[in-house]
Amino acid sequence: MSERTLSSRFLHQFVETIDSELGQETLATVLEKAGLPPGWSNSARRGSLSATTAAEAYAGLQKAVRTYYGRGARGILMRVGSNLWHRLLDDAPLALKAQSKLLHGLPVTARRKATLELLARLLGNQRGDVTVHTLDLDLLLVDHASPGAVGQSETERICFVTLGLLRECLFWATSQEHDIAETSCHANGEEICEFKISIGG
Repeated sequence: MSERTLSSRFLHQFVETIDSELGQETLATVLEKAGLPPGWSNSARRGSLSATTAAEAYAGLQKAVRTYYGRGARGILMRVGSNLWHRLLDDAPLALKAQSKLLHGLPVTARRKATLELLARLLGNQRGDVTVHTLDLDLLLVDHASPGAVGQSETERICFVTLGLLRECLFWATSQEHDIAETSCHANGEEICEFKISIGG
């Protein structure tokens, strides 16, 4: 099992995105519900967090959004994930930016897996944290670190931010909508979070 970690760089982009979605006043309330101290959203403070603490904060903040918004949280967190994709691309290291520019030159059928592999590198704090697999005609993204589900125990699958990221990155790459489902979640007692992208048909 991979250690449950998240880069502070990723956390920074997540908080900036959720701030844009909710507004500073609402975000402050959500942060308070997450048990995070006032001023925690300050970027200098986030940069000082360890990778383990960053993962805990990432999961805790999403839990606070789910608590605050109830059933409406799914749509909010998926929108955050969609918008987060573009922030991650803008903030990506030069090598990954160059890789993203080459993707649109590939045939559409090749773009999907290549884009998911790019997302895996942006999501994972360490090599192997997130992997992509071919499953017959479909694709599978496996989050071994599952930072969004750290310390969570839920009856439903909760990785809505990752679902939003997947939806947006694939639309960005192909201009097509995809059927994406979380088929396994660490918050449900599973070892990993797993997402199936249906291509066949």
